[in-house]
Amino acid sequence: MAPKKRPETRKPLEMVLCPKSKKSRSPRELEPAAKKLCVKGPGCSRRSDSGCLRERLTSLQVPPQCRSIVRALHHHKLGRTAWPSLQKDLQQSFLHSLASYRISQKAAPFDRRATSLTWHPTHPSTLAVGSKGGDIMLWNLGIKDKPTFIKGIGAGGSITGLKFNPLNTNQFFTSSMEGTTRLQDFKGNTLQVYTSYDTCNFWFCSLDVSEKSRVVVTGDNVGNVILLNMDGRELWNLRLHKKKVTHTALNPCCDWFLATASVDQTVKIWDLRQVKGKSSFLYSLPHSHPVNAAHFSPDGAQLLTTDQKSEIRVYSASQWDSPPSLIPHPHRHFQHLTPIKASWHPRYNLIVVGRYPDPNFKSCFPHELRTIDVFDGSSGKLMHQLYDSESSGIISLNEFNPMGDTLASLMGYHVLIWSQEKAGIWK
Repeated sequence: MAPKKRPETRKPLEMVLCPKSKKSRSPRELEPAAKKLCVKGPGCSRRSDSGCLRERLTSLQVPPQCRSIVRALHHHKLGRTAWPSLQKDLQQSFLHSLASYRISQKAAPFDRRATSLTWHPTHPSTLAVGSKGGDIMLWNLGIKDKPTFIKGIGAGGSITGLKFNPLNTNQFFTSSMEGTTRLQDFKGNTLQVYTSYDTCNFWFCSLDVSEKSRVVVTGDNVGNVILLNMDGRELWNLRLHKKKVTHTALNPCCDWFLATASVDQTVKIWDLRQVKGKSSFLYSLPHSHPVNAAHFSPDGAQLLTTDQKSEIRVYSASQWDSPPSLIPHPHRHFQHLTPIKASWHPRYNLIVVGRYPDPNFKSCFPHELRTIDVFDGSSGKLMHQLYDSESSGIISLNEFNPMGDTLASLMGYHVLIWSQEKAGIWK
């Protein structure tokens, strides 16, 4: 069943620090409560229904603690352990730590749902969040002061893309349904308007920035992609897709390499130096449904795509047009829900994505939880699920900070911060 639309009413800023409590429990600890949700129906027994959820949750065993990380690092330094083996040990250790992750802080700063999220590139405890009303919050998790808040225009001002300026991290770029791509500071000043439409029929849906090439790329709702330099000069403006460009991504290790995703059911890869029109792509990757996102991995060697229904794909470099690794996953599209997008962990080959249970999904089971799922990027295996019974809504966006130890999630109006719990004290 699709979620009901929440009234767009103004609410005061809410900030909550979540102490350790019995209510913040892992999925395995929620098994007794889950049993109570099972209702006996025709053709099935109460016992089998109550066991279905338990079997699903307990199937995700926490990976065994790997051998001493200090010893592994020492052996690698001595040349006794190859880097792939060390990386595997480190990833396994991180997966083991996820069992102790809980929601440490919550915020409900907006009167409309949150739509975009980005971490500060050099301050791992600072993030920026945009809303459907055009509001923007800068939140430093390490201080008790209220977050910096920039008021938007309200209806029609939805922030569709948000990136810190890599040349000056006191500034940020936004793309919005207001019909602009602009550079702003956190005093609320607009420093420069890069693109602008004078009509409400056209708007911008995606944004990315390159520090090395000093370019800004943005896509709009009719398939146009615009490339500009940091001074605001337009380099080219071309219609590269038939429909809305939902995502633009520059490769972090080869920034003339651009991926664009669209609701025309394709992801296309481009060489920015050779783009001349819609047929000048390097690769076109057809999908079965409209596509929400296309993210390059931190090392630039893989491309992660999320469609609008039930499929995550991982493509590999140098073989972009080869059959991808397919991960079935329920995350169907709904008009009044911020589109669900899978993302990469910044240090490990792991994928994180919110689950929107679908009764028509092949592996769906009764009373399935709205978890955050963590997949292995190589095998596609589900490695862990995060869940909090007091924040059980659909989680659309998830992004780890640059250090990879704190996770920010967007759930409707709420911003959730997950961190590791140690001896009753939050990191």
